[in-house]
Amino acid sequence: MARSYQLKRRAARQDQTRQRIIEAAIELHQTIGPAATTVSEIAERAQVGRVTVYRHFPDEPTLARACSGQYFERHPFPDPEQWLAITDPVERLRTGLRETYAYHRATEAMITHALADARDHPVLAPYHAHWRHAADVLTEPWGERGRRRALLRAGIAVALSFDTWRTLTREQQLTDGQALEVMLRLTCDCAHDPRERTSNSARRVRKLGHAHLQGESGRRDAAVRDS
Repeated sequence: MARSYQLKRRAARQDQTRQRIIEAAIELHQTIGPAATTVSEIAERAQVGRVTVYRHFPDEPTLARACSGQYFERHPFPDPEQWLAITDPVERLRTGLRETYAYHRATEAMITHALADARDHPVLAPYHAHWRHAADVLTEPWGERGRRRALLRAGIAVALSFDTWRTLTREQQLTDGQALEVMLRLTCDCAHDPRERTSNSARRVRKLGHAHLQGESGRRDAAVRDS
């Protein structure tokens, strides 16, 4: 019984040490980034030796999987399956973007560094797969087909992107709500024939130009009369 108790205490201490290492790595990843994080820094922050880090995580992929698994468990993705209950395509898109932008804001520190340092790392494959599935769910209720549907899905994928959200909120200083409305309008525009938009725009330009010329003509006639 005494030996069993000692083994349990030893296992508990090992679990605690492993957890400290993971916590240290996560903190460093979201402050200085995965590329700048070293085993020495992880060991120092976790208050263990480098050998202890390697004993629990013999290589970088093992540690990366442990960190990403725990991080995303604490920060679960928005659930696209819940959006399926919304049949109106615009409302489904609005809901999806609202939840997505809230998620981007909550995970900004980590995802900024993760995408900068390890965008194509296998550990981020589930992250990218999630947003591809989200784009499929948000595209599903629209009636477009063929090339127009491909354009719509591309627009939705761009709207969901963390990079898009960060550009709009950080570089352009928009609120999440303003960013949502911008991308909602641009994405919904993809559901219409670009040639129709071009023709409509051309007609508007011609109309404005005609009104401008009429105004100029009227001003010239008035000037002649006054003279």
